[in-house]
Amino acid sequence: MSEVVICAENLGKQYFLRRQHRSHDRLRDAIVAGVRSLWAPRTAAIAPEEFWALQDISFEVRQGEVIGIIGGNGAGKSTLLKILSQIIEPTTGRVTVTGRVASLLEVGTGFHPDLSGRENVFLNGAILGMGRSEIQRKFDEIVEFAGVSRFIDTPVKHYSSGMYVRLAFAVAAHLEPDLLIVDEVLAVGDAAFQQKCLGKMGEISQDEGKTVLFVSHSMGAVEALCSKALLLSGGKIQVYGDCHDVVLSYLEPIYQNKNREHRFSDCVRRGNGKVLITSFHLESPEGRTIEAVKSGDPVVFAFGFRNVSAHADEPCSFGFSIHVSAHMGQEMGLHYGCLSSYASHFSQIYFRDLPPEGVVRCLFSELTLAPNDYLIACYILVGDEEADRPQFPVPITVIPGDFYRTGQVAEKEVWGPNLIKGEWQMTSVARTPGSLTPTSGAGTEC
Repeated sequence: MSEVVICAENLGKQYFLRRQHRSHDRLRDAIVAGVRSLWAPRTAAIAPEEFWALQDISFEVRQGEVIGIIGGNGAGKSTLLKILSQIIEPTTGRVTVTGRVASLLEVGTGFHPDLSGRENVFLNGAILGMGRSEIQRKFDEIVEFAGVSRFIDTPVKHYSSGMYVRLAFAVAAHLEPDLLIVDEVLAVGDAAFQQKCLGKMGEISQDEGKTVLFVSHSMGAVEALCSKALLLSGGKIQVYGDCHDVVLSYLEPIYQNKNREHRFSDCVRRGNGKVLITSFHLESPEGRTIEAVKSGDPVVFAFGFRNVSAHADEPCSFGFSIHVSAHMGQEMGLHYGCLSSYASHFSQIYFRDLPPEGVVRCLFSELTLAPNDYLIACYILVGDEEADRPQFPVPITVIPGDFYRTGQVAEKEVWGPNLIKGEWQMTSVARTPGSLTPTSGAGTEC
């Protein structure tokens, strides 16, 4: 079993919140407040309020593990990383960290603004205990990775935030730390550099056996990189274990807080009204109502209906169309329009003898939508006539999933709205006089 690199026992961090007296921007307000204070009863000074940013934090991290730390804003993620980086001391408990630690917690951390990029590289290496020759050996690789060769002798106070982060990450990742701690500062960089950083973190973990702690609000990035994850909420550990399970534990309450069954009681409708759609929701194949589904996962579309006047022998078809949301359309340069549509009669499936109320379900063995928010428009046909088309698009959320079954998730920035896949094959053509004879060969994984 690999060596324990981090051992945290009952960590806690307490702060005191001090309330400031109300300030007055205008002279008139200050005079009025002063006059009122002559008659106001004297009150005791307000004691500072206690606030625990972290409480009872205990966990272990072993050498070579990549741990994702997730949670909402204010959960205590950054405070925990500052304690592990020995920037602040815990109020209670203790933590043991073994080996050389490189931290990237916020833009500009560890850089002197008046020094050049070159000087800051050597400064950071010296702080990590590296000799000048050792830093020099890594220098060209650092500059190439960061892509700041033209500005390496410019004071970093003139760098953009993106340049700052690129150089800071390159320094932290290449100066051979035993433990690399990365907060969500990578969000400052562009998508290409974020992918480059994720690849580098995976490389130093898998190839070099180093340990990585990674904080991100991108669950796709966390699942792609990390084997384990730690979920913080209110300064306490909620779950620590398998990355996929922890991410689901984090996402599920978010989507459960939404109205997961969308009803159509007060919306404008088109159609003759023989059968009405009353609700729409997503289900797992096991029948559990869900709000979000992963790309590539099976999902059930469930249509609630009320039979108003359809006869038993009249064939009914249930259908829907999928549209990009307005936000997604802006992101991807698409107009608000239909991505795809499907109805039961496309497959020659009709429903007859409908009960007064019921649910029609359509199972998709594999959802082919990329991660993003979409809108579903539902309709019902009775015979050849439109019975109901509510003017009420239903929002659904698709989250990153392993659509291609490669162990990596499909991110919306890369794949576009519709995901497709197939079987790839290569053939070689043997050229002989007067004929072409192909010989086939299977593709292999890289």
